[in-house]
Amino acid sequence: MHHQDSSAKQMVSVDVVIVGAGLAGLTAASALARAGASTVVLEARDRVGGRTLSRQVGSTVFDLGGQWLGPGQLRLNRLVRELGLRTFPTHDEGTKVMDVDGRLSTYTGTIPSLPLLQLLQMQLAMTVVDRYSARVPAEQPWQLPRAAHWDAITVDAWRRRFIRNPAVRGVMDVAVRTVFGAEAAELSLLYFLAYLNAGGGMMRLVEIRNGAQQDRFVDGAQAVSKQLAAALGEGVVLRAAARRIEHSGDGVSVFTDSGAWHGRYAVVAVPPLLAGRIVYDPALPAPRDALTQRFPMGATIKCIALYERAFWRERGFSGEAICSGGPVTVVFDNTSHDGTQPALLAFIVGQAARDWSARPAAERRRAVLQAYVRFFGAEAEHAIDYFEQDWSAEPWSGGCPVGVMAPGTLSQLGPTLRQPVGRIHWAGTETAVEWTGYLEGAIESGERAAREVVARL
Repeated sequence: MHHQDSSAKQMVSVDVVIVGAGLAGLTAASALARAGASTVVLEARDRVGGRTLSRQVGSTVFDLGGQWLGPGQLRLNRLVRELGLRTFPTHDEGTKVMDVDGRLSTYTGTIPSLPLLQLLQMQLAMTVVDRYSARVPAEQPWQLPRAAHWDAITVDAWRRRFIRNPAVRGVMDVAVRTVFGAEAAELSLLYFLAYLNAGGGMMRLVEIRNGAQQDRFVDGAQAVSKQLAAALGEGVVLRAAARRIEHSGDGVSVFTDSGAWHGRYAVVAVPPLLAGRIVYDPALPAPRDALTQRFPMGATIKCIALYERAFWRERGFSGEAICSGGPVTVVFDNTSHDGTQPALLAFIVGQAARDWSARPAAERRRAVLQAYVRFFGAEAEHAIDYFEQDWSAEPWSGGCPVGVMAPGTLSQLGPTLRQPVGRIHWAGTETAVEWTGYLEGAIESGERAAREVVARL
């Protein structure tokens, strides 16, 4: 107890203590400040922005974390306008490459050039997926009559019933791995369908035009969080990892590596997995604690190679590629907004990310450049720079892009996802009901948590 007494002396008091200075926590703090509440945002890292991380390379900014915004993401688009941030369209003109079962093919437009029968199967699969997901609202999927049934099986088990063709399964694997950082065999069908519904369906999540990857930030996606944090000023404390939260009917005390803060309420705006690593006194209710144990993070390594020239564009390629075999699952053209710094971006995701995480960086670089060579030609070997971000190796993220639920989690423990525990409220993109897993979802969750707290203040 001695440690607490010593920090209790200089404990700072505010209306609301917020844990996590990602987009969700900063949004919550901004909304609470507008409502007249005093807040502090405690962040474990030496930076804000959570799963967004922008890096200056020469005169260009590249994103090592979340980087896109899409047309249906109304809150993020509004915030971008308010903050005066500039965006530009993701490059998608030209021929696209598909590598399924080790066979290379190219196509233009949004539908891969599979043989007719496979194409029909894929269309059927997408139609079935979107029809099912439309029936599973992101809000309270556990209340559906079929919830327990759909939550008892994985996406992989379900799709084996109507996708016979391995090539079509391969294309679906690419989509699942990229969206979740996980394998189809790890995902609950109920969670998968609710998640798709939250973002407007499968096609919306995987497309560039009119989809989640439509636009990029000129100054990087982390600029959103940096500007929100700048407006909060002293109210954001870095290098303050929340280790312990004591809560009672009188308020909440958060003990960190750099002191302790007391609030009438708290908003914990970190992924459920990480929220579960904080010590609570009294302990969290069993269902909430179980949820944090059963909500692991997806695995993503993001790799960017810079080039003298955009040789792929010169050869008529868009820079997009999908590959079912790995280690690289998807590739995008990631050239700077003004075209001055050509770049290709690769994602190593799911099981491949876990396998490759332990290997030497030089091996990953070689594997990524070899994939580029296979897709776009020999010039791809001669990158002038290469850097990467392994999100699973980030202790304060635990993975990327989002937490994923295995079977038996959402139907049983879903109700505890957003349910306050005493005076502790929960935010973070995992708790969102619109655009779960995206920057938009983080903003939505922060606004919701702020509304809940304002109603109680």
